[in-house]
Amino acid sequence: MKTLYTLLPVFLALAFANVLFADEPSDDGFVSIFNGKDLTNWAGQSDGWRVADGCIVGESTPEKPCKRSHYLYYTGGEPSNFHFKTTLRLQGNGNSGIQFRSEKRPNWDTFGYQADLDASQQWTGCLYHHTRAAVVKRGFDNVIDPDGKVHEKKFTDVDPIKFYKPNDWNDYEVIADGNVITIIINGQMMCRVDDRNAKDAPKTGIIALQMHQGPPMKVEFKNIKLKKL
Repeated sequence: MKTLYTLLPVFLALAFANVLFADEPSDDGFVSIFNGKDLTNWAGQSDGWRVADGCIVGESTPEKPCKRSHYLYYTGGEPSNFHFKTTLRLQGNGNSGIQFRSEKRPNWDTFGYQADLDASQQWTGCLYHHTRAAVVKRGFDNVIDPDGKVHEKKFTDVDPIKFYKPNDWNDYEVIADGNVITIIINGQMMCRVDDRNAKDAPKTGIIALQMHQGPPMKVEFKNIKLKKL
């Protein structure tokens, strides 16, 4: 007969699994990856992030400025193909974004793709990469060859940024399905790319939220959901 001590590791493993996977997928397949209460399953600079009013908050103030950009890592997995959703608000003259298929770097830094967001609207809705800059700009549906050659195709004559509400809540989605990356804001596709770049197109990695250095700003994320494809 197995003793309690023999079974104890099994009990602990099951309990740990229940903590990590407490949220069951909804009917549409999405799982909530933020509980609205604390930073369970998230890790970052200890004084850089907090939870308030059901949101993950990053803030830079004159009294406590953000002097170096850093990220809040999602620790619940590193999905390759997924549909990510959140509702976010960026206030002030700042910059933020959603890092994905990315590498962890020292001092809570990252390297990889970023679905971008900024107050100037230059980068909002674009797909950025740390060494490639704009992989695809807003309003374009591009194909990138294995050798890095870009074939641009504009998919709309209407600037999709008009669908973004500055200093207000916006629904932001990232879909990564194989080589195809799509960014959607408030139901409007911002950009899409079939990134076949053999050298610099990451296939898997962490998801992370960005707190960008610079002038006073505040970024909030809520209703964070993930569906693996």
